[in-house]
Amino acid sequence: MSVTSRYRQAWEGFWREAPDGPGAVFWDAAPEVTAGLHVPLFAPHLADSGLPLVDLGCGNGTQTRFLAGRFPRVVGADIAAAAVGRARHADPAGRAAYRVLDAADKAEAQALHAELGDVNVYMRGVLHQCEPDDRQSLVDALAVLVGERGRIFLVELSEAARPVLGRLAQDPAGPPPKLAPVLRHGIAPGEVADAAVPRYLRSAGLTVLVSGEAPLTTTESAPDGTRMELPSRWLVAAGRAA
Repeated sequence: MSVTSRYRQAWEGFWREAPDGPGAVFWDAAPEVTAGLHVPLFAPHLADSGLPLVDLGCGNGTQTRFLAGRFPRVVGADIAAAAVGRARHADPAGRAAYRVLDAADKAEAQALHAELGDVNVYMRGVLHQCEPDDRQSLVDALAVLVGERGRIFLVELSEAARPVLGRLAQDPAGPPPKLAPVLRHGIAPGEVADAAVPRYLRSAGLTVLVSGEAPLTTTESAPDGTRMELPSRWLVAAGRAA
């Protein structure tokens, strides 16, 4: 199964139109407050830190480039060719590799696994933005990618983020400037239940090793000028050999 064409088109359209520059996209916060906070959470649970690391849903590659300075081989993957093009352009030194990948397509996941072997996966805020019918297929593909030795670090908006985003979207003055394009392209963040995430993982044969809560930092500011943070949950999961 591959993702719906509507979902693919939504992301292609978003990344074609998104402004350039650091912090121009709603979730494109600096690595110091995103991947930089996540690495200490998942690194101690990696069975093999020398495995390739796949940044799944890499977008314009901000976090990918950061991760490439901390792991020996990093691959940024995204469903949108426009996003992958931006990621490559922003990494002229080629610190990481980048590719277009429909991660809900098991055949594509198998092909990447055949190329790289078992991998560790970093995935931030992807599952909650998927179409509901694509979510289990995506997690099934994660199980293919990690194989027996890999680990998955997954961070997703929690249910508590939904009313926050709802208030922003329905503000009489309009949604914040960086959130508006997301909504305009039909991308609806914060639409997966907390209990569903570990259920998807178990159904794919994955084992949750550890989990916790941490705010997901955005690039948007609250009315008082502080950086807007959204409630999120994270977990580390292992493949079938764990």
